[in-house]
Order: sequence, then structure tokens, then C-alpha cells
Amino acid sequence: MNRASSGIHTPFAATLIGSQALSADTALFRVAPEASALEALSRFVPGQFVQLSVPGAGEVPISPADLPGGDGTLELCVRRVGHVTGLLHTLPAGSELGLRGPFGTGFPIREMAGRPVLLLAGGLGIAPLRSLLFHLLRESRDFGEVTLMYGAREPKLMLFREELAALAARRRLRLYLTVDFAPQEPAGNFSCAVGLLPDLLKGFSFDAQGSYVAVCGPPALYRCLAGELEGAGVEAERIFLSLERRMRCGIGRCCHCAVGQKLCCTDGPVFRLSELKQIPEAL
Repeated sequence: MNRASSGIHTPFAATLIGSQALSADTALFRVAPEASALEALSRFVPGQFVQLSVPGAGEVPISPADLPGGDGTLELCVRRVGHVTGLLHTLPAGSELGLRGPFGTGFPIREMAGRPVLLLAGGLGIAPLRSLLFHLLRESRDFGEVTLMYGAREPKLMLFREELAALAARRRLRLYLTVDFAPQEPAGNFSCAVGLLPDLLKGFSFDAQGSYVAVCGPPALYRCLAGELEGAGVEAERIFLSLERRMRCGIGRCCHCAVGQKLCCTDGPVFRLSELKQIPEAL
């Protein structure tokens, strides 16, 4: 087969370098793709996704948690929720994997230039937004103030919390954390509010007229968050939501990702709120 077609229909070979547990069921995996994949991966935009395949199990769509490293290494934050991800969590370093992609439409980095950016993450939604966050911070001269609001069910399920606290301590970003409930005191240098993610927006002072907003998390949050943002004065054209949980084949062939007449794998997974408001079943 012509290797030029690999990455779209045929996976590139990749090797599992290692993993780091983030919670009881979620880990950060570092994956090294073969050299022939580097050109395709160099075009990755935060918000896009790859298809990760585990031999003998199948493949799953995953949004990278950071831009590829100089050697193409990817960080993939994966929750153990099914057969493929369950097997992935048992694999040792050195195991063979496969990668296709990147696929889809990411966040509009160029359009955000010079503007304040507000990131709203719920639960595992922090993983796709982490790649956007890191890009904004690495290229901070090109963007306005960066704010992250992140909510989880409870403190022990909050991912990357030490990393985020360190960034906030160095004044790299404004950080606001919240949990639905706190059955135990958070460990370490970590503090947060108790309440739902939309509650953080109530009374929050920011440049609503000039800011861009990126949202990723449980779809049930989106309608409420959209209402709070528009109520604060953010235009729907500048609110971007990721429907990454609907992704399937990656190329729009199976149509399981359809939202109205749009396909999340190709038209998304990142959409403007103004687009989604025209599709009754989208939110």
C-alpha cells in the first residue's frame, strides 16, 4: 500500500512509551509514532483528534492533551470505559499501537490572536483543552489574558491539578476550580470552590465583548454554559464548543457522528455556538 494514504485509512505504527495514572480510571499515555507519521502530526491543531488503535481490540477517537513534541510524541489522556481502553490500560511500555489522523476541525487559533481567551472544562474535557491551554501559554505574546475554569465531581477526580496550580502560581493563567461536592479535604497545594461549573461564571468579571471562549466537557453542561456566556455579553460567534464525545470513524464515512446535517468527524468536533443553535438536537 502507498504509505501516503496511511494515517487516513491505515494506521501509522506507534509505540507506547509509558503512562502516568491521573485518577483511579484515567491515565496519561505517551505514544511515539513512526517517523513517516511526523508530517501529518505536525499539522495538528488543538481540538482535533486522532484514532488510536490497540491490536486485537479495535480503535478509539482521542483528542491529544498537548501538541506533538519535537519528535512527534503524543500525550493522550484516556479513561478506562470499554474494551479498547480497558486493554490499553493494561499494556506495558514498548507495546505496539496504531495512529490515524489528525482529523476534524480544531479551535481557531489565528482568529483568537490578540484576544483574551476563556477556557471552560468539565471532567475529562480538560484533556482536549490542555493542548489549547499549552499553545496559548507557549505563544503568550500572541494572545491576551488566559483564564481556565475547570470543574470535576470531586477533588480526587480533578485531572492535572498540581500542574495547573503550578501554572497559576507562576501567574501564567487565571485559574478557577470547582467540584460538585467535597467528601474529603483536597491533598497538597490545592483549593477549589464547591459548586457546578456554570456557577463560576456568575458575577465573573471579564472582557465579554472581546474574549473568545472554548468549552469542552459533558454535553449536559453546554446549554447552561452557553446561556451564562451569552447573558454576560459574549457573542455566539466567539463561543466554541467541542462535541468530541460524538466522534466515531474519523473520516465521516460511518455517519454515526451526525449532528443534523453536519458530521462531527469532519465538520467538527469544534463548532461555533452560532452554528449549533441552528441544529435543535445539537445541545
